[in-house]
Amino acid sequence: MSIRLEELVAATRDAVEWRKRECPREELERQAAARPEGRPFSEALARPGTSLLAEHKRRSPSAGTIREGAGIEDIVLAYERGGAAALSILTEEAHFGGSLADLRAAREAATIPVLRKDFHIDPYQLLEARAAGADAVLIVVGSVSRTELAELYAEARALDLDALVEVHDEEELELALEVDADIIGINNRDLTDFSVDLGRTFDLLVDVPAGKTVVSESGISTREQIDELERVGVDAVLVGETLMRAQDPEAAVRELTRSEEPTQA
Repeated sequence: MSIRLEELVAATRDAVEWRKRECPREELERQAAARPEGRPFSEALARPGTSLLAEHKRRSPSAGTIREGAGIEDIVLAYERGGAAALSILTEEAHFGGSLADLRAAREAATIPVLRKDFHIDPYQLLEARAAGADAVLIVVGSVSRTELAELYAEARALDLDALVEVHDEEELELALEVDADIIGINNRDLTDFSVDLGRTFDLLVDVPAGKTVVSESGISTREQIDELERVGVDAVLVGETLMRAQDPEAAVRELTRSEEPTQA
């Protein structure tokens, strides 16, 4: 791992240990068992055309503050009205300004599937995600060992959570394929220096077997880019910063999805 990624993971590990003291696993299991039935995240990404996974993200290590006072309900409802297939909600607090409260609020406000985006390094976090209403979780291959990846992926599936398994090079892709990940995210951002190269998706896509759902992440801001990705077989794109900076997030989503305005009553 890069130093920066190590720092992000270390902060996550500390936060998880604190939350474990605050909420025992048994209590999380009770909450998870009582949560409503999940929404079909995988199916939403695999529908015809290129699906948009729209992200709520207040800030990031690379971009700094993205949107001050980003109310979660208003943003996710705008995304849904605009035609987003699913939501990605940042819950990492120290560097991205997110929280599990954001995840719960998004689940309550919207009707489309919700991904918990965080550095999942401990099965406890998967229980948190399910208890808070997530339909899917992100697993960043570069943040865990081969053994941890297999354990986390198996645990996510046991909890009826879809898993978006994120890679950014050939070695990580091989590890994702070892666990037979159904949804593979290709991160165009290099976590060693935070540079972005959309070509990473094109390069790695050729090694992804048929039948997998592929999500291109980072560096996507125009419909023309999405058209290019669709032509080579990408199933979905994750877009956050562009939408969060937009004056009208709903219109920004419509521009990327080419969805029409809703019919007025």
